[in-house]
Amino acid sequence: MTSSDELRELRAAVRSFLEAYPGSADQTTWRRFAGELGVAGLAVPEEYGGAGCGLREAAIVSEEIGRALSPLPYLSTAVLAVSAINESGDGEAKKRLLPGIADGTVTATVIFPGVFPGDAGLSLDGGRLSGVAPYALDGDVVLAYVGDALVEAAPSARRPYVTLDETRPLVELTFDGAEARRIGSAEACDRVRDLGVAALAAEQVGGAARCLESAVAYAKQRHQFGRPIGSFQAIKHKLADVLLQVESARSAAYQACAAPADELPVYAAIAGSYCTEAYLTAAGESIQVHGGIGVTWEHDAHRYFKRATSDAQLFGPPQAHRARLAQVVL
Repeated sequence: MTSSDELRELRAAVRSFLEAYPGSADQTTWRRFAGELGVAGLAVPEEYGGAGCGLREAAIVSEEIGRALSPLPYLSTAVLAVSAINESGDGEAKKRLLPGIADGTVTATVIFPGVFPGDAGLSLDGGRLSGVAPYALDGDVVLAYVGDALVEAAPSARRPYVTLDETRPLVELTFDGAEARRIGSAEACDRVRDLGVAALAAEQVGGAARCLESAVAYAKQRHQFGRPIGSFQAIKHKLADVLLQVESARSAAYQACAAPADELPVYAAIAGSYCTEAYLTAAGESIQVHGGIGVTWEHDAHRYFKRATSDAQLFGPPQAHRARLAQVVL
């Protein structure tokens, strides 16, 4: 298990890199981030060029990505795709795909049935994949859970969207009888999705924490009536409430990322619900504390609010996670 000192060093290295390359998602930046830092291979077994760690370590990277609003495809590649391949049990697929992911030369994504709004679903017929995934994370390698199988297939067409949240690129993937290679069963579909929910929760914590930091800093420097606005009860109480939500969200996300397999569905549902709402609250209150400057295009506050809003739909809204939690627990 990675020590606390090693986790702090990992966080510092990732934060330093993202500060040096803000908003960059080109192939060269991804290769340096994934390969030179070694973060894309954190959950990749050592025999395939990775570090042999787990989601606990990947959560640190995810949190820093959320804090920096980085568009790098870490969630889709290093969390979802790596988890799906690891869970597939296909040794040939692991040998063929994981080394490229670990060294940053390959990005990947996973399509889940019925996750994205308006998803018409995919069908597999005689080794051919057909259908449309209208709102998907993109990647060089596309894996899809279809029926009882996990398959790899090259899309017949990719159509990128101009999204309100420019930090989370989405594409429409069309499969028109594309040749599909089966690399496993769909038995692990829910687990892989839960791992994605947990990692996204860590991202949301990073974004929410940054919103709080920004609001506190502004409340200290902005003066009104001869005093910092942070000295007024209305602002102090607002920021204290946000702090409580951010720290509670961090606990929920960390617990989900460290949960054993049999408890993951419960903790992922809790984190997916709570962290989503905490991020939305923190982003909204940050805009309120910043006042007029908070609604200007030049300030970053609106970018965090857009990310919080898009994150709230990525694996379903909070009420969907609560419904699943009720189903699992009751």
